[in-house]
Amino acid sequence: MLNQQNNLYAKLQEAKRLGEKKFAVLLDPDKLRLKKLEQTLDLALECGVDYFFIGGSLVVNNMLDALLTNIRQRCDIPLILFPGNSFQLSYRADALLFLSLISGRNPELLIGQHVISAPFLKMSPLEIISTGYMLIDGGVTTSVQYMSNTYPIPAAKDDIAVCTALAGEMLGLKLMYLDAGSGALNPVSESMIEAVSSAIQVPLIVGGGIRTPEKVAANLKAGADVIVVGNALEKDPVLLREMVAAV
Repeated sequence: MLNQQNNLYAKLQEAKRLGEKKFAVLLDPDKLRLKKLEQTLDLALECGVDYFFIGGSLVVNNMLDALLTNIRQRCDIPLILFPGNSFQLSYRADALLFLSLISGRNPELLIGQHVISAPFLKMSPLEIISTGYMLIDGGVTTSVQYMSNTYPIPAAKDDIAVCTALAGEMLGLKLMYLDAGSGALNPVSESMIEAVSSAIQVPLIVGGGIRTPEKVAANLKAGADVIVVGNALEKDPVLLREMVAAV
């Protein structure tokens, strides 16, 4: 059976064309507790969150399936997999960000794991959205940096980020994702967001280290099309109201 949500990428392209901004909540199955999940889902429905991104560095499949089933029973917000590896796959989601870590030089995360997961994805009802994933230095070693065994793009090197995003777009990737990583001390700068956004035509996602509604608004003004927040909401779900209001 096909998922309820389809053609999410086409809708995101149309939103970009119209200047409409989107907000996504990142949920890590390893970190969630049931009570906080219920509170987050209720707030997300109340505030009009656009997407749930589901994933993490160490997620195991049975936890992933359980989380997706739980969310789907409570709401119809689109569920988009944000996998940390080729095993974090489930038919219970609506779409998957098919991530190529283009900021690094680890061949496993550029094409290796994609080859492993391709047969599963070909048979799945998931909408597959190829995504250029760019890890940006957030001032601390993050789980993504450690697990991927790659160096992030230096926070002050806007030109490297621009050239990397351009290369990804020319390779046919449909989204660009600037991420300072979960728990980053410093989020991606507005100057880098503006530089990358001005250089590419595909939608731009920004996440990592975003803790305030003011930063959400600043990132959107700089050119982000989708803002992703996870860590800050794990600590204080009520912050979601103000962040979505900023969008």
